[in-house]
Amino acid sequence: MTTTVRLPLRVEQALATYCVEAKRTKSEVIVELLEQRFMGTESERTPYELAQEAGFIGCVSGTGKTASTKERVVAAIRKKHGKKPAS
Repeated sequence: MTTTVRLPLRVEQALATYCVEAKRTKSEVIVELLEQRFMGTESERTPYELAQEAGFIGCVSGTGKTASTKERVVAAIRKKHGKKPAS
C-alpha cells in the first residue's frame, strides 16, 4: 500500500540524515516507527548498537587526539549527571 505524507522540512532532514547514518531506507524507518506506535512492538537494540549510538564504537575525529574508551565513558557519565571534570 502506498501512502503519501507531507513532512515538515526539519523532520524530513532529520529522517534523511538518520537513514544515511543507519544505512536504512526511509520506508524501513517509517514502517518500524509506525509499528512501534500502533502495534506496541519495540525493537530491542543490541548492546553494540547502543554503544555505537553513544559514540563509544567507531572513529573519533575532530580534536586531533584520540580519547581512550575509558575517558569517553567517564566524560559521558559526567555529562549525564552534570558533574564537572576533576581538576
